[in-house]
Amino acid sequence: MSGFFKKSLMDYDITAESDPLCPNVSRTEAFWTWCRVSALSFGGPAGQIAVMHRIIVDEKKWISEERFLHALNFCMLLPGPEAQQLATYIGWLMHGTRGALIAGGLFILPGAASILALSILYTYNEQSSLIQALFFGLKPAIMAIVLEAVIRIGKRVLKNRMMILLAAVSFVAIFLFDVSFPLLILMAGITGLIGGRFYPEYFFVLKRQTQKESSNSVPLHSDRSICDTGRKTSLLRSVMVSTTCLLLWFVPLFVIRLTLGPTSVFFQEGAFFSKAAVVTFGGAYSVLAYIAQEAVDSYGWLKPGEMLDGLGLAETTPGPLIMVVQFVGFIGAYRNPGPFSPLVAGIFGSAITTWVTFVPCFFWILLGAPYVERLRENKLIRSALSAITAAVVGVVLNLAIWFSLHTLFGTVTSLKLHGMRLQIPKLESLNAAECVIAVLACLMTFYWKKGMFVTLAISTCAGAAWFLAKPYWHF
Repeated sequence: MSGFFKKSLMDYDITAESDPLCPNVSRTEAFWTWCRVSALSFGGPAGQIAVMHRIIVDEKKWISEERFLHALNFCMLLPGPEAQQLATYIGWLMHGTRGALIAGGLFILPGAASILALSILYTYNEQSSLIQALFFGLKPAIMAIVLEAVIRIGKRVLKNRMMILLAAVSFVAIFLFDVSFPLLILMAGITGLIGGRFYPEYFFVLKRQTQKESSNSVPLHSDRSICDTGRKTSLLRSVMVSTTCLLLWFVPLFVIRLTLGPTSVFFQEGAFFSKAAVVTFGGAYSVLAYIAQEAVDSYGWLKPGEMLDGLGLAETTPGPLIMVVQFVGFIGAYRNPGPFSPLVAGIFGSAITTWVTFVPCFFWILLGAPYVERLRENKLIRSALSAITAAVVGVVLNLAIWFSLHTLFGTVTSLKLHGMRLQIPKLESLNAAECVIAVLACLMTFYWKKGMFVTLAISTCAGAAWFLAKPYWHF
């Protein structure tokens, strides 16, 4: 039965039509090229997409500019890391399902291996002076990077009063009233669908750009696509892909629940990050506030400062930024090992978290790629995405403030008042050194226009120097 099932899935794989610029590329050559792409995938989605464009389109000329833009446009509509999904889509264009698994899988592996190794190092050396010194300057730098993400996303979508209002309502809802992120995304999407139907001039903000408009814009980090090639769709193929991906997604969770119980940290992580994978519109920063608050406040898997440490690790390793969830999964399971040793539990928690985060990414691409043409021109879908992205601006602003409070102040208390939840820092716990490094990071990011790696490196060195030299200061 399993052999028949596998054969049937491959038999009904719908591969792309031949691209005029795409030569006959062997899977071996594609494999090593995707290894190279994944090894260079630093710098967030913009940098990752730029690397992919340079190698796949400009250097190798495996697909045309039109196909690349078309694939990028589709991936921007999906929840999850757009760069990883773009690699998966291009792999599918070239070699069908096998190509998608190779390209998307290799895009994840270097980052996953790096985060796992760094997570183990972090837990075993968390109290060492060197580790504390390195992360002392890293945290305020992350604040500047998150703030830059707020401004970058805001410039893209906050183009009228309606979008600004949606962002403001989203911020107030999540910051003051602790409204859950999935509910915000759902309500923003419904608002966009209804608003796009009756007031399209206010909601149809994220419009497609043509190749001519994007020719001088690299890295490519917006919705672009002008591929008019038709797509054949197959109901049988859709059923096969859905059945396979859903089984791969949920059977491990069912087995964990059956063997370890519903209160096991492994089942809780699998269930929570499965939910998070469905609502990650707008990039990793949009869902980080949701993950941070749930992981810290609801589940107690890690401390606020440790969430910043994990984000710093993800920022400095190859692969998608959403790999920070692997760090959360490792720490949460390491501290709640159940029947396993802490190290084995951490590795298991890391694996299940990564699995449920990325299986949906392959699902969206393998299922949706043949239907791209139908989605591409749908203005209501783009109106919904515009509203969701506007809401994401408010969510990421909440993340920036949350990170800032827990970085600059040693003590932050949570006070509930008239249905609101207020985060109140203790002024005496203000860390002057962290403030100075935060100002330095902001100057490098916004005034001197330094790249992420330069900002992180200089901030980390400055923080480490101050932290290690402090015991020897005598006044």
